[in-house]
Amino acid sequence: MTSGRYKIDGRIWGQRRQNATVGMRVMIMRLFPRLGALALSVFIVGCSTFVDQRGNLPDEEKLAQIQPGVTREQVAQMLGTPSTTSTFDDSTWYYISKRTEQWAFLTPSTVDQNVIAIDFDGDGRVRTVRRHGLDEAKTVAMVDRATPTPGKTLGFLEQLFGNLGRFNGTEGGRRPVPATGI
Repeated sequence: MTSGRYKIDGRIWGQRRQNATVGMRVMIMRLFPRLGALALSVFIVGCSTFVDQRGNLPDEEKLAQIQPGVTREQVAQMLGTPSTTSTFDDSTWYYISKRTEQWAFLTPSTVDQNVIAIDFDGDGRVRTVRRHGLDEAKTVAMVDRATPTPGKTLGFLEQLFGNLGRFNGTEGGRRPVPATGI
Protein backbone atom coordinates (compact mmCIF):
# COMPACT_ATOMS: atom_id res chain seq x y z
CA MET A 1 0.00 0.00 0.00
CA THR A 2 1.02 3.52 -0.65
CA SER A 3 0.80 6.17 2.04
CA GLY A 4 -2.71 7.61 2.32
CA ARG A 5 -4.01 5.73 -0.74
CA TYR A 6 -6.15 2.66 -0.84
CA LYS A 7 -6.48 0.51 -3.88
CA ILE A 8 -9.96 -0.93 -4.27
CA ASP A 9 -11.23 -2.37 -7.54
CA GLY A 10 -8.18 -1.06 -9.37
CA ARG A 11 -8.79 2.58 -8.36
CA ILE A 12 -6.83 4.67 -5.94
CA TRP A 13 -9.36 6.26 -3.53
CA GLY A 14 -6.94 8.39 -1.54
CA GLN A 15 -5.95 10.37 -4.63
CA ARG A 16 -9.43 11.90 -4.94
CA ARG A 17 -9.40 13.01 -1.33
CA GLN A 18 -5.94 14.51 -1.74
CA ASN A 19 -6.98 16.39 -4.90
CA ALA A 20 -10.06 17.78 -3.10
CA THR A 21 -7.89 19.00 -0.22
CA VAL A 22 -5.49 20.73 -2.60
CA GLY A 23 -8.45 22.31 -4.43
CA MET A 24 -9.84 23.67 -1.16
CA ARG A 25 -6.46 25.12 -0.25
CA VAL A 26 -6.19 26.85 -3.63
CA MET A 27 -9.73 28.22 -3.31
CA ILE A 28 -9.03 29.54 0.19
CA MET A 29 -5.76 31.10 -0.93
CA ARG A 30 -7.59 32.90 -3.75
CA LEU A 31 -10.48 33.97 -1.50
CA PHE A 32 -8.39 35.17 1.46
CA PRO A 33 -6.92 38.32 -0.18
CA ARG A 34 -10.35 39.33 -1.44
CA LEU A 35 -11.94 38.92 1.98
CA GLY A 36 -9.04 40.80 3.55
CA ALA A 37 -9.43 43.67 1.09
CA LEU A 38 -13.18 43.77 1.75
CA ALA A 39 -12.68 43.82 5.52
CA LEU A 40 -10.02 46.53 5.21
CA SER A 41 -12.24 48.72 3.03
CA VAL A 42 -15.17 48.37 5.47
CA PHE A 43 -12.83 49.29 8.33
CA ILE A 44 -11.46 52.33 6.49
CA VAL A 45 -14.91 53.60 5.47
CA GLY A 46 -16.25 53.03 8.99
CA CYS A 47 -13.40 54.98 10.53
CA SER A 48 -13.56 58.01 8.27
CA THR A 49 -14.21 61.46 9.69
CA PHE A 50 -17.79 62.72 9.43
CA VAL A 51 -18.20 66.53 9.27
CA ASP A 52 -21.58 68.00 10.20
CA GLN A 53 -22.48 71.65 9.53
CA ARG A 54 -25.59 72.97 11.30
CA GLY A 55 -27.21 76.35 11.51
CA ASN A 56 -27.27 79.53 9.46
CA LEU A 57 -23.96 81.29 8.91
CA PRO A 58 -24.43 84.25 6.56
CA ASP A 59 -21.80 85.15 3.96
CA GLU A 60 -19.20 87.76 4.91
CA GLU A 61 -20.24 89.98 1.97
CA LYS A 62 -23.82 90.06 3.19
CA LEU A 63 -22.74 90.67 6.78
CA ALA A 64 -20.66 93.65 5.64
CA GLN A 65 -23.86 95.24 4.28
CA ILE A 66 -25.52 95.13 7.71
CA GLN A 67 -24.66 98.54 9.13
CA PRO A 68 -26.40 100.59 11.83
CA GLY A 69 -29.61 102.06 10.46
CA VAL A 70 -30.63 99.09 8.26
CA THR A 71 -34.23 97.94 8.88
CA ARG A 72 -35.38 94.49 10.05
CA GLU A 73 -36.96 93.79 6.68
CA GLN A 74 -33.69 94.51 4.88
CA VAL A 75 -31.79 92.25 7.29
CA ALA A 76 -34.32 89.46 6.72
CA GLN A 77 -33.98 89.86 2.94
CA MET A 78 -30.17 89.80 3.05
CA LEU A 79 -29.55 87.13 5.69
CA GLY A 80 -32.81 85.19 5.90
CA THR A 81 -34.73 84.44 9.05
CA PRO A 82 -32.67 84.23 12.25
CA SER A 83 -31.93 80.98 14.06
CA THR A 84 -33.57 82.44 17.16
CA THR A 85 -34.54 85.77 18.70
CA SER A 86 -34.09 87.21 22.18
CA THR A 87 -36.21 85.64 24.87
CA PHE A 88 -38.44 88.44 26.09
CA ASP A 89 -38.64 90.76 23.12
CA ASP A 90 -37.73 90.82 19.45
CA SER A 91 -34.88 93.31 19.84
CA THR A 92 -32.00 90.87 19.09
CA TRP A 93 -31.71 88.36 16.28
CA TYR A 94 -29.22 85.48 16.52
CA TYR A 95 -27.70 83.62 13.57
CA ILE A 96 -26.08 80.48 14.97
CA SER A 97 -23.87 77.93 13.22
CA LYS A 98 -21.79 75.01 14.44
CA ARG A 99 -19.45 72.56 12.70
CA THR A 100 -18.56 69.26 14.33
CA GLU A 101 -16.31 66.37 13.37
CA GLN A 102 -16.80 62.78 14.45
CA TRP A 103 -14.30 60.00 13.90
CA ALA A 104 -15.91 56.54 13.67
CA PHE A 105 -18.13 55.95 16.68
CA LEU A 106 -16.43 58.42 19.03
CA THR A 107 -18.10 61.49 20.53
CA PRO A 108 -18.32 64.42 18.08
CA SER A 109 -16.04 67.37 18.77
CA THR A 110 -16.90 70.98 17.96
CA VAL A 111 -14.49 72.43 15.40
CA ASP A 112 -16.09 75.82 14.80
CA GLN A 113 -19.00 77.73 16.29
CA ASN A 114 -20.25 81.20 15.38
CA VAL A 115 -23.03 83.33 16.80
CA ILE A 116 -23.91 86.61 15.12
CA ALA A 117 -26.13 88.83 17.25
CA ILE A 118 -27.88 91.75 15.57
CA ASP A 119 -29.41 94.26 17.99
CA PHE A 120 -32.29 96.50 16.89
CA ASP A 121 -33.45 99.76 18.43
CA GLY A 122 -37.05 100.70 19.22
CA ASP A 123 -37.68 101.78 15.58
CA GLY A 124 -36.62 98.37 14.19
CA ARG A 125 -33.25 99.57 12.86
CA VAL A 126 -29.88 97.89 13.43
CA ARG A 127 -28.04 99.26 16.42
CA THR A 128 -25.04 96.86 16.67
CA VAL A 129 -23.73 93.67 15.07
CA ARG A 130 -21.80 91.40 17.45
CA ARG A 131 -19.85 88.21 16.69
CA HIS A 132 -19.14 85.44 19.16
CA GLY A 133 -16.84 82.52 18.36
CA LEU A 134 -15.96 79.18 19.86
CA ASP A 135 -13.43 80.82 22.17
CA GLU A 136 -16.28 82.61 23.98
CA ALA A 137 -18.47 79.50 24.31
CA LYS A 138 -19.23 78.17 27.78
CA THR A 139 -19.92 74.56 28.65
CA VAL A 140 -23.28 74.01 30.30
CA ALA A 141 -23.57 71.05 32.63
CA MET A 142 -26.71 69.11 31.85
CA VAL A 143 -28.77 67.72 34.72
CA ASP A 144 -29.82 64.14 34.09
CA ARG A 145 -32.25 63.79 36.97
CA ALA A 146 -35.84 62.83 36.21
CA THR A 147 -38.81 64.73 37.58
CA PRO A 148 -40.85 62.39 39.78
CA THR A 149 -44.48 61.96 38.79
CA PRO A 150 -47.26 61.03 41.16
CA GLY A 151 -49.00 57.71 40.79
CA LYS A 152 -48.21 54.04 40.84
CA THR A 153 -45.22 52.72 38.93
CA LEU A 154 -46.26 49.62 37.04
CA GLY A 155 -43.87 46.78 36.38
CA PHE A 156 -43.48 45.08 33.01
CA LEU A 157 -45.89 42.20 33.74
CA GLU A 158 -48.46 44.57 35.27
CA GLN A 159 -48.41 46.63 32.11
CA LEU A 160 -48.57 43.55 29.90
CA PHE A 161 -51.44 41.79 31.66
CA GLY A 162 -53.19 44.82 33.17
CA ASN A 163 -55.30 45.50 30.08
CA LEU A 164 -56.54 41.96 29.47
CA GLY A 165 -60.31 41.96 29.22
CA ARG A 166 -60.66 45.76 29.07
CA PHE A 167 -61.08 46.17 25.32
CA ASN A 168 -63.95 43.85 24.43
CA GLY A 169 -65.99 46.40 22.53
CA THR A 170 -69.26 45.71 24.39
CA GLU A 171 -70.85 47.33 27.40
CA GLY A 172 -70.24 45.80 30.77
CA GLY A 173 -67.00 44.14 29.69
CA ARG A 174 -68.67 40.87 28.60
CA ARG A 175 -68.64 39.33 25.18
CA PRO A 176 -71.84 37.87 23.81
CA VAL A 177 -71.80 34.07 23.50
CA PRO A 178 -72.20 33.10 19.86
CA ALA A 179 -75.20 30.94 18.96
CA THR A 180 -74.25 27.38 18.10
CA GLY A 181 -77.48 26.48 16.33
CA ILE A 182 -78.15 23.36 18.36
